Amino acid sequence: MLAHAQELVYNLSELMPTQYQKENLEAMLGLFLEGQGHPLPQHSKTKSPSALSRFLNINPWSTREIIRIVRNQVLETVLKALSESGQGRRPFLQVIVDLTTLEKRGKFKEFENLISVYNGKRGLHLVVLYLVVGRWRIPWSFRVWRGKGTPTHPPS
Repeated sequence: MLAHAQELVYNLSELMPTQYQKENLEAMLGLFLEGQGHPLPQHSKTKSPSALSRFLNINPWSTREIIRIVRNQVLETVLKALSESGQGRRPFLQVIVDLTTLEKRGKFKEFENLISVYNGKRGLHLVVLYLVVGRWRIPWSFRVWRGKGTPTHPPS
């Protein structure tokens, strides 16, 4: 599994146009992969919170290319695990649809038509499609949820 994760990090790193962006990506991935429950930029020991915020909000990399690379890597890893599963029952695929809220405070003019209050939480509400295989729960796709009676559109 470690080899797959390293290959994915190298592939994503190659998409970054500058060394500065590569370092920011590595800092963000480090926060997520530590597994300490503190993935926020202010917990980084190598980059400032403002540098990581700019990295996440400003830089114009190809999001579609990143998603394509991550999905291909996930598919390869899952298919390999399924084909190598030895004795016993092979894991089966489950699909879970979940509503997740990214809470937001303050004013966001660019997102004002997307931010709403639902179940007492103010933020961006996403419908997330997860693939579950064995012990892996993989976020596969998402759409912005705009409320009951309105269509859920793909991110623009």
